[in-house]
Amino acid sequence: MTRGLLRVYLGAAPGVGKTFRMLEEAHRRRDRGTDVVVGVAETHGRPRTAGLLDGLEVLPRREVRHRGAGFTELDLDAVLARRPEVVVVDELAHTNVPGSRNAKRWQDVQALLDAGITVLTTVNVQHLESLNDVVQQITGVPQRETVPDAVVRRAGQIELVDMDPEALRRRMAHGNVYGAEQVDAALGDYFRVGNLTALRELALLWLAGKVDEQLDRHRAGHGVETAREAREARERVVVALAGGPEGEALLRRAARIAARTKGADLLAVHVVRGDGLAGADPARLARQQVLTERLGGTYHQVVGTSVPTALLDFARGVNATQLVLGTSRRHRLAQLLSPGVGVTTAAAAGPIDVHLVTHLVTHLVTHGETRRGRPRPVPPLVAGGVTPRRRLAGFLLAGLGLPLLTAGLSATRGEVSLSLDILAYLLLTVGVALTGGLYPALLAAVGGFLLLNYVFTPPVHRFAVADPENLLALLGFVVVAVAVSTVVDLAARRTREATAARAEAQTMSTLAAAVLHGDRPLPALLAQVREAFALTAVTLLARSETTGWEVAAAVGDLPATTPADGEIEVPIDDDLRLVLHGRTLAAADRRLVEAFAVHAAIALRQQDLAARAAAAETLAEVDRLRTALLAAVSHDLRTPLAAAKAAVGTLRSDDVPLSGSDRAELLAVAEESLDRLNRLVENLLDMSRLQAGALGLQMRPVSVAAAVRDTGVPVRVPDDLPPVLADPALLERILDNLLSNALRYSPPSRPPTITASTHAGRVEIRVVDHGPGIPAEDHDRVFQPFQRLGDRDNTAGVGLGLALSRGLASAMGGTLTPEPTPGGGLTMVLSFPLIST
Repeated sequence: MTRGLLRVYLGAAPGVGKTFRMLEEAHRRRDRGTDVVVGVAETHGRPRTAGLLDGLEVLPRREVRHRGAGFTELDLDAVLARRPEVVVVDELAHTNVPGSRNAKRWQDVQALLDAGITVLTTVNVQHLESLNDVVQQITGVPQRETVPDAVVRRAGQIELVDMDPEALRRRMAHGNVYGAEQVDAALGDYFRVGNLTALRELALLWLAGKVDEQLDRHRAGHGVETAREAREARERVVVALAGGPEGEALLRRAARIAARTKGADLLAVHVVRGDGLAGADPARLARQQVLTERLGGTYHQVVGTSVPTALLDFARGVNATQLVLGTSRRHRLAQLLSPGVGVTTAAAAGPIDVHLVTHLVTHLVTHGETRRGRPRPVPPLVAGGVTPRRRLAGFLLAGLGLPLLTAGLSATRGEVSLSLDILAYLLLTVGVALTGGLYPALLAAVGGFLLLNYVFTPPVHRFAVADPENLLALLGFVVVAVAVSTVVDLAARRTREATAARAEAQTMSTLAAAVLHGDRPLPALLAQVREAFALTAVTLLARSETTGWEVAAAVGDLPATTPADGEIEVPIDDDLRLVLHGRTLAAADRRLVEAFAVHAAIALRQQDLAARAAAAETLAEVDRLRTALLAAVSHDLRTPLAAAKAAVGTLRSDDVPLSGSDRAELLAVAEESLDRLNRLVENLLDMSRLQAGALGLQMRPVSVAAAVRDTGVPVRVPDDLPPVLADPALLERILDNLLSNALRYSPPSRPPTITASTHAGRVEIRVVDHGPGIPAEDHDRVFQPFQRLGDRDNTAGVGLGLALSRGLASAMGGTLTPEPTPGGGLTMVLSFPLIST
């Protein structure tokens, strides 16, 4: 079935005349003879707009009760049953009352388009998903009813209904938009000149992007492609989500950036950190994932110790051209100590353009102009449980703290005891251990011991101890300092290991969920492994006894053909290997990959079992078809043969006297039985030819009126209906089969009818019956051969008629589809394309 066309009337604000313009178009189409109905038209009490409903067929709305109140909504089922050529559906972004078939009106419109009905609709720019936050910043009014940009962009026609802001305000003042009690508040708030001008600019810019797409399609259709177009076709915009409240604004900004370029992809990525700094709100990330999908993008999650490195690895892995990040939310002192994710990422991004987004300004850093060369790698962790930055800070604290503390205690010599001096050095050593871990603390402990011995322990200024108690105190200081440093370092190690394990577990959970919800679990699993670890290719190899290693599944560029082709080989069992290509992995990452490898083996076995089950089901289906064929054909052959044989036998018998009328009746029975047998044999032969691709066609223009002239049922075919390109004999066979089927199920008081018309570049012939009909879920089953839907035996025939009719229609370039008849019954639609001139 040909999909309906969507025509959208886009406005910058309420009151510019979208509904008025849409109803004018409905009148123009009705005057041209098009079947037009009004599903929903919101006049908002405007007399001129309401007057345009006169002369148009307005379908009653569906009444809905919700929380004790009554509401009216578009009656989608009534429109589908009425099946007009064009339907008017106002306010595309409207939210339906709970209990409706769809949550949003734009989803109702999609159902109408899928049914082949053209839709006229309206939408304001503030309801477009990608502009929702910008409109709120301009007007201060949040818009809770939105429609995905992709829905509007797929429209066949978008018409901007524009009006000068001053003219719109005059309409408002004259009471042509809102009631008199609302005018003053609206003019002083939403309908200020500045707001209307900004909204008008947004609508023009958004529509300019749509015009750009149409121009690109025109150029592509005529083989015109510029260097700019070739470059833009490769645009990929990656937006980094930290899980904060700014994520939705970042997504919308990135979607607007992607929308400026033809064919641009939008990818959102969240980095699960393994350094203990993770803390994103899962619920907020889930909402942002939904928003990403609504904006036409894809959501991804990777694990990494360094967020900038993980972001850039992901961006380079997907060949991103632009990266969108939010500016740091930390205070200025923290930014002085550490530049932050945004600055670090921008400095190392290489040729990728980085957008640092605040709530008002976008700063674009173009690295092709400001910085050349390879990105600086983030230094790896040294042995221990703390980062290199903290370890350096510990050494600095020890190097500066020891001389400063010594100078301070020397100024109080004689006023404090050696015990207090030892306690002060011990506190400094603990502080160094907390800051930098074990090695800086050992330096502080050794340095403190030497300074205590040389400066404060008698005899002073000599590395000697006169009193044994002082010696024990100094040794105790060293033991305590080393013990505390070791405990602090061990705690840091355990904390890092725990957070890394938590990150790995979260990654496993996310990837497992993505695999379980996918239709192809094995490729999805390998793709997630490649993405999470920034690899160029991941290959699952299976050992074959005849050809060696074979590729069971692969993602990425240049899949491996042997285990030696990759940097990392992960054995699963004797016959399976997971081969990674692109970079080496740390030990912790390898453990995670090994876990995924086991899941990959399970997914492969499930895939093999599913394939075997499908093959078994196919064989079982063939066996069922053979059984049905034998049962049906044996009956259908035996019945007419028995009737013909009995009639001929009676005619030849001399024992029974026959009158002239008896002989004529017996001859008629014999002829009818042989005709039935002939039709059965022809159907079987034609079905065999169709399946073998050996059906001979004599294609030529055929008049539909001539083909349906002698059917014996009511026929409504326009005189000016163009001919169709078909085989005349086969077309008559199809119509005969369809009509026989319709007569079998139609009540005697309401015989079937045949109508024909043109629609969307095709000629449609409809055989309409008013019988019991068929449920929508069984529409495809009626075309299966050797069965009759609902029959318990084979006395009614072999069940080839509809299957053969669809096959013949397809062979001639046509289609045969069932539809419900309004009021009950089944309509078979035989459609052929118009003959091109």
